[in-house]
Amino acid sequence: LESIENGSLVYPTIEENGQIRNKRYIELTEQEQLQDDYDVQATNIVLQGLPLDVYSLVNHCQSAKDIWESQVTHARY
Repeated sequence: LESIENGSLVYPTIEENGQIRNKRYIELTEQEQLQDDYDVQATNIVLQGLPLDVYSLVNHCQSAKDIWESQVTHARY
């Protein structure tokens, strides 16, 4: 539910050789890795429950929150 309400984990950044970059998955804390895993699971669960015509409208969304918001907005009209 947190993934739908708050969106996907935003990878923290680090400075390396004078450059700022996002951390790689392996560099995340255990808690951050769990959150990222849950975000992927939430997105998959939401996508699997959609009919094909709706799936084709949201398969470009990057997170469960994006999918949810697009469908709530779509359902209002």
